[in-house]
Amino acid sequence: MASPSTTLPDARLVVTGTAPDGTSIFTSDDTRKPFAPFGPAGSRFLVFHASPAVPASNTAPVPELAADLPRCPPGGVAFCVTDIPPGGSAPLHRTQSMDYGVVLAGEVVLGLDGGAEKTIRAGDFLVQRGANHTWHNRTQETCRIMGVMVGTEQIVLADGTVLEATVFGKKPE
Repeated sequence: MASPSTTLPDARLVVTGTAPDGTSIFTSDDTRKPFAPFGPAGSRFLVFHASPAVPASNTAPVPELAADLPRCPPGGVAFCVTDIPPGGSAPLHRTQSMDYGVVLAGEVVLGLDGGAEKTIRAGDFLVQRGANHTWHNRTQETCRIMGVMVGTEQIVLADGTVLEATVFGKKPE
């Protein structure tokens, strides 16, 4: 029996574009090293692309995002991957974005602030709509989640309360 995977391979990113004569071209093809701001045992992140606005530009330079956490620019879009190691978690947080995700490897438990949880496995898809949530990898295998984040309007409750984005359980200052 194979041993569980604790580290996934670095991601290859192929980018296309348009030459001055209008011909489609490959503009880059390289392997990206993940950003590990919480140390070697913590979650790792790769932000492949982000645009500050939609519609995005197909001619603007590709931004350098190697040391960024996956955050969607307000009114923009971001394309990223997160690797959550065995036993790893992400604390309670809310993004001001619509997040389209798919688990590419492993599995993860998505927890909501009301206590509800769902296990999302490799091949499962997710549409996250401004929910205050946590991630927990309760397995011995690294979980890789791919996401596309699209900036949204703030959520306003019937009583007028505005739900702010939070970063790791704290409201932005």
